[in-house]
Amino acid sequence: MGRIFEVRKATMFARWDRMAKQFTRIGKEIVIAVKAAGPEPATNPALRRCYQNARSVGMPKDRVEAAIKRAMGKDTSTYEEILYEGYAPHGVALLVETATDNHVRTVANVKSHFNKGHGALGNSGSVSFQFKKMGVFKLNPEGLSTDELELELIDHGLDELGEGTGENDETVLVLRCAFTDFGSLQKALEEKGITPISAELEWIPTTTVPVTDEQAEDVSKLIDRLEQDEDVNKVFHNMG
Repeated sequence: MGRIFEVRKATMFARWDRMAKQFTRIGKEIVIAVKAAGPEPATNPALRRCYQNARSVGMPKDRVEAAIKRAMGKDTSTYEEILYEGYAPHGVALLVETATDNHVRTVANVKSHFNKGHGALGNSGSVSFQFKKMGVFKLNPEGLSTDELELELIDHGLDELGEGTGENDETVLVLRCAFTDFGSLQKALEEKGITPISAELEWIPTTTVPVTDEQAEDVSKLIDRLEQDEDVNKVFHNMG
């Protein structure tokens, strides 16, 4: 088992800013999950994933329950998930995941962020071919045999297993699978009594663009601008 490949994280958020942003993102994901498949985690895998991710960032239980109640209300905003593609300076590809109740506002804002950050918003398909959408599970390695886990999960869609880092730079086990195998791997972990620290769908770059520290700072400024937008959930890049 080696250290799993993770591209450099580019963010300038202070800790409390990042936490507030994560709470907002998970709150939207809860609304989307509940509206799609109901408020019961037992029958709603997407909602179970939200619970796991809420725990991983320290989101209080009462905020999670409040988000579920809001989602069940008739007057709750309906969020549309839209993926935007473009390039940052120095040829770095960006994928911008959004959840919005006003796509006209969101596309205008995203385009403005790209322009002000010296990047360029592209058309659908202009960047996504350089990434793979994958399920990414992070586990506490304590008490787990990685060799046994790999053998047991490979038939449930496990594609890659290795070491990575968590929110506080602690060592975690990172499991990756194809997007289509996310539910199968999630169920297999549940049946083994393993609760992930987090369970996400991420865009993993198939190739990376090498950059200098100075160039990385230029890209980071655009990513930071995008991440601070209230409609933006996540930004993925292929900066090496």
